Amino acid sequence: MRCYLSSYRLGDHVEKLSALMHGGKRIAVIRNALDFIPADARRSYEATVYSPIKEFAELGFTAEPLDLRDYFGKPEALDQRLRPFDLVWVLGGNAFLLRRAMRQSGFDGVICDLLDADAIAYGGFSAGAVVATPTLRGIELMDEPNVIAEGYDADIVWEGLGLIDFSIVPHYHSDHDEAKAADKAVAWFAENGLPFKAMRDGEVFVVDGETAALHALKP
Repeated sequence: MRCYLSSYRLGDHVEKLSALMHGGKRIAVIRNALDFIPADARRSYEATVYSPIKEFAELGFTAEPLDLRDYFGKPEALDQRLRPFDLVWVLGGNAFLLRRAMRQSGFDGVICDLLDADAIAYGGFSAGAVVATPTLRGIELMDEPNVIAEGYDADIVWEGLGLIDFSIVPHYHSDHDEAKAADKAVAWFAENGLPFKAMRDGEVFVVDGETAALHALKP
């Protein structure tokens, strides 16, 4: 299995992400964690502040959006759509909304099968990293669990993808709007004795086969 989990955006170790792709260049970008934000506001943000697709292009990759809503109830079609890609990159936003999208599209099963076959790499930041863990319990201190958008089921999915065996708290001790909420989540995990890693923006956790390591901020 190959995973690149970042606290914020690409983090400080893009060279490790490139290595995980084994020379591949095609990236599917999943933005469903942001589906609660009006489309016009999202387009304006990408045009004026930050576009992951543009950032990947500047790094020499070919990235394109993949909307999981197009595959709600169609896991077989999603499986075929993902196979040409070398990496799926999952953006931050609301982790609970993202997890709903993964459940309703069958992405949770499809991605695990593709990762087990070493047919693709998984990467993501913030919510995209959080959902890779065993559970979303504790993350309700950072994200509102009941946020939904049109076409989404109301039921909360608490189970994560289980790609790693600990929880992730992003934006810890960082210059980010959710830094204070991250402190509360860290306290909750510590009090409840659950395994977790608190990650600062810039840090990444990389899994490459049997090797797994947290990479700190670069000076």
